[in-house]
Amino acid sequence: MSEAQKVADRPSTPPAGANSVDRFFAITARGSTFAREIRGGLATFFTMAYILVLNPIILGSAKDKYGHTLDGAELVTATALVAAVMTIIMGVGGNLPLALAAGLGLNAVVAFQIAPLMSWPDAMGLVVLEGLLICALVVTGLREAVMHAIPQPLKQAISVGIGLFIAFIGFVDAGFVTRIPDIANTTVPVQLGAAGSLSGWPILVFCLGVLLTIGLLARKVKGAILISILTMTVVAIVINSVADIKSWGLTTPKVPDDLVAAPEFGLIGDFSLFGSFGETTVITVVLLVFTLLLSDFFDTMGTVVGVSAEAGLLDEEGKVPNLGRVLLIDGAAAVAGGAASSSSATSYIESAAGVGEGARTGFSNLITGGLFAVALFLTPLLTIVPMQAAAPALVAVGFLMMTQVKNIDWDRYDIAIPAFLTIAVMPFTYSITNGIGAGFLAYVLIRTVLGRAKEIHWLLWGTSALFLVYFAINPVQQLFGVR
Repeated sequence: MSEAQKVADRPSTPPAGANSVDRFFAITARGSTFAREIRGGLATFFTMAYILVLNPIILGSAKDKYGHTLDGAELVTATALVAAVMTIIMGVGGNLPLALAAGLGLNAVVAFQIAPLMSWPDAMGLVVLEGLLICALVVTGLREAVMHAIPQPLKQAISVGIGLFIAFIGFVDAGFVTRIPDIANTTVPVQLGAAGSLSGWPILVFCLGVLLTIGLLARKVKGAILISILTMTVVAIVINSVADIKSWGLTTPKVPDDLVAAPEFGLIGDFSLFGSFGETTVITVVLLVFTLLLSDFFDTMGTVVGVSAEAGLLDEEGKVPNLGRVLLIDGAAAVAGGAASSSSATSYIESAAGVGEGARTGFSNLITGGLFAVALFLTPLLTIVPMQAAAPALVAVGFLMMTQVKNIDWDRYDIAIPAFLTIAVMPFTYSITNGIGAGFLAYVLIRTVLGRAKEIHWLLWGTSALFLVYFAINPVQQLFGVR
């Protein structure tokens, strides 16, 4: 959505008698309305509700050093509880339309890299330590200073890269794009559909959802993304009831027999803060925490900047409003995720779906967080939205974020090359952090070879050095004898 469109969409004058809630969240001041905030909150929830299914699957499928696994029902409760509490806190404290939940990628690191080296409580204790370190970086002002040190064109490139990344996530999660099996004897990594062509009812639901979404967006229909999600969910339920399809993926669009399920809080507080030091070497613990911290740090940075830019909330210098509080809450979410054994919680790029529906303030978080709270009791009902119905929203939002590419000066190679690498590496490596790291390193390198090293902020030098370690983590581990 262009800035002109955003401005044109805003009410020309504040409504008479704006209430205290309006003033607290600056709803009218940011050109929004209660209706838009509610639609945005609903869209964000339905776009990221998959985490209630996916996080328990990822964490529940792994065993710790002693062969123990985490209970699936307890993981659902922990995931929903942390998402509900931290999303609401972000809304009230940070006043950004930025929802939080267990971070994808981070949960995989915990499940498949950390847990095999120690017990589950020890692994979750490392997540708590990582969150506390992030909070310390925020309190000292270092995390915010790093974000302010990033040149504006790189911030714009981060937003564009995230747009491509989440669109790619939508295509992959819906099954429109799949990985070609190694046995296929080809160097091509991905393909159309499951076997080089589209087939099956679930893919049809996704394709119809994309067409419906872009059609509604083109006509500027209010609630376009949410209308598409709900409509295609109903269509999927009808199709599944008639065809009895077995290949929807993680979520089957079927009305459950039991609509209410009591939450199980057995995992809450089950962590050991320093137990990991007795399970493995100190250098191993340091490197594991460093990996978690760096991924969480820059994934959040990219998400906060990308969502704020799409909402038109960045100031003239490209700064995010209330950034200090936003980053502190995000760090606290990592602590909460570890303490609840649901892995590190972080800001979700799917929040851009809510922004696409008009959300501009933290009021939308009350809706999203409230639905996660309801999900504690209605998980069977609220997880029937198949990815094929939700993924079109990611594709549409990817387009909206991609439009910011026009603001980058592509004639200046010192800016264009780092921007290109930032944009390209994110979807190609399936990681926001990798894209940011590639852009930072290229920016520092090109400025240096052009004899302009003095123009580089010292924090960019420092973060680029950390990214060198991040990208070379395996050689570093081998150097110190870490397996």
